[in-house]
Amino acid sequence: MASRAIPAPLAQLPNALTLGRLALIPIFVALMVAAGDGHSWPAGIVFGVAGVTDQIDGFLARRWHVESRFGKIADPLADRLMIDAAVVLLVAYGRLSWAGLAVIAARDLLLLAGWRILAPRGIDLNVSLLGKAATWLLYAAIGFRIVTHDHTTWPLWLFWIGLGAAVLAAMLYVRDARKALSR
Repeated sequence: MASRAIPAPLAQLPNALTLGRLALIPIFVALMVAAGDGHSWPAGIVFGVAGVTDQIDGFLARRWHVESRFGKIADPLADRLMIDAAVVLLVAYGRLSWAGLAVIAARDLLLLAGWRILAPRGIDLNVSLLGKAATWLLYAAIGFRIVTHDHTTWPLWLFWIGLGAAVLAAMLYVRDARKALSR
């Protein structure tokens, strides 16, 4: 095993950020519920912090070579739960369409099923640049939708672009998974 270039306590920072993102979910939900069908800067800030920590934890883990099994499971789980919570609440308050929720849910179920099939076989697919970009776009679009007034439509366009990229990335993951399973 390669030696770590950073102190051991610092090596835990990526996983701590992931745990922090998981802890932000109930706070975010409470802020969204308090805002109801209106816009909410506090909820948007919490959501934005979650999006930023998503980028930082993965970057640090790869840069410092401290990737862990926990991080590989918890990081995407934290992302899915935060994005899913936001989408469910935006749909419930009429600020996002049911079609968006359906596509997000289908994509997440596909990713979960893929992980359940691949992980026991020791197959690990790396996150693609398209998958990362889709997540960035979704975080940005949802965050902007949370903080803007209901009549502001450009965050919806950004959401659909991000969702299209996420669907395309999921299709590419399915292709890569099929190749890996056929070896």
